Amino acid sequence: MVEEKEKAEEEKKEGQETQEEVKLEQPSPLETWTPKTSLGEKVWKGEIKSIDEIFEAGYKITEPEIVDVLVPDLKSELIFIGGRTGKGGGAQRIPIRITAKMHKSGRRFRMTAFAVVGNEDGLVGIGKGTALEARSAVEKAIRKAKLNLIKIKRGCGSWECGCGGNHSIPYKTQGKSGSVRVVLMPAPKGVGLVASDEAKKILRLAGIKDVWVKTYGNTSMRINLIRAIFNALKNLYIYEKAEAE
Repeated sequence: MVEEKEKAEEEKKEGQETQEEVKLEQPSPLETWTPKTSLGEKVWKGEIKSIDEIFEAGYKITEPEIVDVLVPDLKSELIFIGGRTGKGGGAQRIPIRITAKMHKSGRRFRMTAFAVVGNEDGLVGIGKGTALEARSAVEKAIRKAKLNLIKIKRGCGSWECGCGGNHSIPYKTQGKSGSVRVVLMPAPKGVGLVASDEAKKILRLAGIKDVWVKTYGNTSMRINLIRAIFNALKNLYIYEKAEAE
């Protein structure tokens, strides 16, 4: 009996080892990527080695794999746009917004996610994704955020500091989306991000460490809040455009 038990245990161990050997590593999306645009082919062949070259040439990014190749250290954050009833009443914020539509067969649910991507060094992008499943919505939002990637202008525009570094923004700027209007003002070193938790996500991923944020309107609509901040960061180049014209 003892010998039979030992043999059974050995067979189980051998079976587990063979199962571990059979497991194959799934290839990454970049390994299976086949470029569909001329810009993607240039990146794939190595003709374009930096994302700055794309911005300077004015190309439009239509494949998220281009960003994956040129900016491998890109990070992502989800904005809490959804809500559900919390313990003891009130509302609890969640990253997925669930909406229902009545149909003959009953309710049909859709999931919406809002993502921010950035490398914490001057690159940032936002995107919204909608799908039937939460995971698909998040993946779609991140892919769209990579396509909307922009380079922001950083500096030290505070008269209290004047260090000449890139910890803040060079001058005051503002952006608008819906009823929300946002004003960004340069701050000296050590102040930090004077903003709400959701607004800090996009500013942190953009590489801004010190800034004052002033908001107007219905800021509880967080999609409009993040879009207004993104618009304000984009408007940092408005003076360069005026000089060029």
